Amino acid sequence: MYHLYILECADKTLYTGITTDLKRRVFEHNSSALGAKYTSARRPVALVYSRRFKNRSNASRAEAQIKKLTRLEKIALIKNFSIKK
Repeated sequence: MYHLYILECADKTLYTGITTDLKRRVFEHNSSALGAKYTSARRPVALVYSRRFKNRSNASRAEAQIKKLTRLEKIALIKNFSIKK
């Protein structure tokens, strides 16, 4: 199982990625050298969107589509499918 996710960084920018372990990956983005270079300078980050996929191929395709969206389109996506906190 793969997870596509969007993080909101401390500076309000958005970061998109995929992983097999969502909880571990968010932890890495927030507190270790294993997080992305982009997010390490913008901590803390918060998970604002996630979606599950059966395989890496589908998750990667969806990630590429989301990365092509404008910021406003990404915000609309997040609002329509927001994570219950």
